[in-house]
Amino acid sequence: MKQQKTEAAWPKLRKFLNDIHLWIGLPSGIIVLLICMTGTIYVFNTEIRELSSPELYKVKRVGDSQRISADKLSEIVSVETGGKVISIKIPADPERSYVLTVMKPEESTGNTGPSGNEKSTPPSPRIQYWVNPYSGKILGSSADKNAVSEFMQTMFSLHRWLLLDRIEEPLIGELPNKKLGSYISGTATILFTLGVITGIIIWFPQKIRNWKQGLKIKWNANWKRVNHDIHNSLGFYSCLFLFLMGITGPQWSFEWYRTGLRKTLGTYQSADAPKPETPQSDTTYNNGLKQVLLIDYIKSANKTLDYQGDLTISIPADSADAVLINKTKTGFFAPVAADKIYLDQYTSAPIKTEIFSEKPFNERVSNSIKALHVGDVYGKFSKIIYFLACLIATSLPVTGTLIWINKLKKRA
Repeated sequence: MKQQKTEAAWPKLRKFLNDIHLWIGLPSGIIVLLICMTGTIYVFNTEIRELSSPELYKVKRVGDSQRISADKLSEIVSVETGGKVISIKIPADPERSYVLTVMKPEESTGNTGPSGNEKSTPPSPRIQYWVNPYSGKILGSSADKNAVSEFMQTMFSLHRWLLLDRIEEPLIGELPNKKLGSYISGTATILFTLGVITGIIIWFPQKIRNWKQGLKIKWNANWKRVNHDIHNSLGFYSCLFLFLMGITGPQWSFEWYRTGLRKTLGTYQSADAPKPETPQSDTTYNNGLKQVLLIDYIKSANKTLDYQGDLTISIPADSADAVLINKTKTGFFAPVAADKIYLDQYTSAPIKTEIFSEKPFNERVSNSIKALHVGDVYGKFSKIIYFLACLIATSLPVTGTLIWINKLKKRA
């Protein structure tokens, strides 16, 4: 009797969820289509940029030539750019360029304010320079523009703000268009996530023995059946990744969502909470008797983090700060999350080491929100999976709308 009641209730529940699935999908369909389409392209943002400008990223090693020391390269770039090198990325691959980030000094505009005091411009933005480690030649910078970089920026703007950030005059009251675009895309993403959840429930058959039917596409059937199967089957295969994309996306649109997500993960820190103390160098060794070079930091970091990987050295901003080095493994299936090591800037001795894989699970997830959203988790392996999932997500509003139209025709 109880089983019969359950079987009788299932069609009603299924219809209710199907209605929710339909009515949250239809109004958000076009927005979701744009977001998923641009997301599909943006998964390979780095790779697309590298393919368009290989001269920036690839260098040719001649014979047994050795790379110039990081200290010398830093000096060359500082002189040529007139700025201060604040970080340097050293790839494990000997045929890739170094990336040096430079901060230009503050410059005065020479203008005066109402009180007669000179007004200054804010600090110049950080600029990345790609440098040939064998010749010291600057190959280009992040300030350089080309058609591909402009296109990728447009894709990002469409994905995040629906291009509304490019309209200066507010469309609604005093609400900035950038924020308006963020609200619209964030709301559409939340509806999309609800659609994924309801879609998963609807997919499950009433009788378990029929579950295999939901995994197949009957290609020899009529186009309506093929369209239905594509929506259901491909949606199921990609549902986990679509859920991860959807559940992480709105945090960039809504403060309340970001706060709730962090609280759920147990990593929330209020704005007035004391910030965790960062490791400091022992300034008693700041006697100038021995100069510590970047190569000393590199050797110390590689001794502790004993594996092949790319290094990014953050140069201390003042005399008390520690040297921070991030190291990431390389390879097709390599985890992208970096291990960190703090070094005393006067002795190069390790002060603190943070191994990402040893952190609590909730902290690893919290620190990987962006990676989970864009698929940058396990190198190119996860990017390929996310690309395929995004491609399927782009098709879902189209196939879902066709299913709805076909049902309307049947009722007519």
